[in-house]
Amino acid sequence: MKRRLFLKLVGTASLAAPVFTAFQVRAATSTVATARTFLSRLQPAVAGGGFELTDYWVWCGAPIRGEDGRYHLFASRVPKEVPFHPHWLFRSEIVRAESEKPVGPYRFAEVALPPRGGDFFDARSTHNPHIRKVGESFLLLYMGTNYDGPTPSQEHPEVWRSPRYLATWARKRIGLATSQSVFGPWKRPDQPLIEPRPGEWDSIATTNPSLCPLPDNSFLLAYKSRKENLGQLQVGVAHAPHYTGPWKRQPTPWLFRGKPAHVEDPFLWYEDGRVQALMKDMTSEICGEKFAGVHVTSADGLSWDFDRATLAYRPTVRWSDGRTTQQGFLERPQLLIENRIPTHLFCATAEGPGDDLKDATRTRNIVFPLD
Repeated sequence: MKRRLFLKLVGTASLAAPVFTAFQVRAATSTVATARTFLSRLQPAVAGGGFELTDYWVWCGAPIRGEDGRYHLFASRVPKEVPFHPHWLFRSEIVRAESEKPVGPYRFAEVALPPRGGDFFDARSTHNPHIRKVGESFLLLYMGTNYDGPTPSQEHPEVWRSPRYLATWARKRIGLATSQSVFGPWKRPDQPLIEPRPGEWDSIATTNPSLCPLPDNSFLLAYKSRKENLGQLQVGVAHAPHYTGPWKRQPTPWLFRGKPAHVEDPFLWYEDGRVQALMKDMTSEICGEKFAGVHVTSADGLSWDFDRATLAYRPTVRWSDGRTTQQGFLERPQLLIENRIPTHLFCATAEGPGDDLKDATRTRNIVFPLD
């Protein structure tokens, strides 16, 4: 009986023309999802938890519980011989760290998904890991890119917004690696999961993936893109009957008061009868604080209630040891979900003299338990 209340997004149903079902009526009238804000569930970040490496910049951080009962964190790392920005685009690789506790500290275990060379879309850099388990399969989504010329080094660093930087940014593509074990091996298709569409809002690059299984066993995919003129960062959603596709994309990005929302770093999950999302507010227009986190929900995965969006997290971080710090950056929100309930928020953070990643002096992943 309950299953008939779920959203029907299967077969030829298009996100461009959603049908309001009993599921959506229930979601719209439910008070459970609005009883507490996400921010009110957020506990102080765990001092000494998370993941950090001495000789590498650490970014991103996608957690999951493995088949061994331990907790695993897939993160990006960049050697500290070069500045973190813009070299996260050129020198990143995805690693796996592990811990007996969800809050960590996580210990480096292995390079899980290195750049694979050749002419592949992920030949020179892998970044932005996002992991889910569906059935018996672990799904590791990520961004990969390729570029011409030598690898940037300490002697020959890359310059932000150089012609090669812009070309490499435009080559970013979402990939999907699959495995029957959190330890791999990971199987990667030759082609990206989803490509840009010339002339559309997502005409340059596809990146920052987040996959959301729905109750009817179909999937939503949130991703970031922008137009050729390198304007505002925008996020949109696609739907598919299977996590490999084919993907039906919404014709416009997420909108806020009729305009494309300037946001990035989406994370989707399904809870309390609605699709939920966290993301980074690039301007403060949505949540009231620039570079803070936004929590927003949707009945169908297409229409998002931005006018009811709430502040989800702030760069001003409270710690479990009583300290409060102002982080230069706090982004790439990812949730640890167990038994379909979010239990911990993981964020990448940077410290430094300003709010520019090129000035970062320390990067790591930190963990906030959720009440």
